[in-house]
Amino acid sequence: MGSKNKLKRFKENETFSNVFQPTREELITNQFLLKGKWNQDYFKNNKPIVLELGCGKGEYSVGLAEKYPEKNFIGIDLKGARFWRGAKTAIETGLKNVAFIRAQIELINYIFNENEVDEIWITFPDPQIKYKRTKHRMTNSNFLKLYKKVLKPDGVVNLKTDSEFMHGYTLGLLHGEGHEVIYSNHNVYVNEGSPDEVTSLQTFYEKQYLKINKAITFIRFKIK
Repeated sequence: MGSKNKLKRFKENETFSNVFQPTREELITNQFLLKGKWNQDYFKNNKPIVLELGCGKGEYSVGLAEKYPEKNFIGIDLKGARFWRGAKTAIETGLKNVAFIRAQIELINYIFNENEVDEIWITFPDPQIKYKRTKHRMTNSNFLKLYKKVLKPDGVVNLKTDSEFMHGYTLGLLHGEGHEVIYSNHNVYVNEGSPDEVTSLQTFYEKQYLKINKAITFIRFKIK
């Protein structure tokens, strides 16, 4: 994507009512006013809140919002030029139950109160295979502690990935730390039984993976 195009998207994001771009400073000094008030002040309802972390183009957030009007969805990514597409689609189609935040995932406890979130989706994260990159792996112990803070006690996390490495690493960690694995499938389009939203929604990249017969894996779990 050219820098001209990026700038155009950044500018357009600023005009979207469903996009929030707090500064790091605003977040860590607790000046972000929607924290703890997403239902009350933004969605104006009491429906469950579902996050998509590292939402990319926002396709999954928008797809889930269309499929489940009885829930509220929030996509979070640091790359605003990417989720511009999802935010624009939501505005064009009049979807009121989806929003986007430009922020680092590490800061979610400054964006949401404890027990404010019902469910988390992590879709096709970078597996960060090299050992020195483990701190960026989105299902490592530190991230799980962070998710637990914002999730309700019975909240669930979903990991959908094309990386067998990420799938295996996460399963091992979950079992090792005593978390509850609700469901696991290492090839969702071959082995039946996955929840409908796992197989009926596909991102742009997922479609590319499927063309080359790459297995798509899924885990649903609770953090204990």
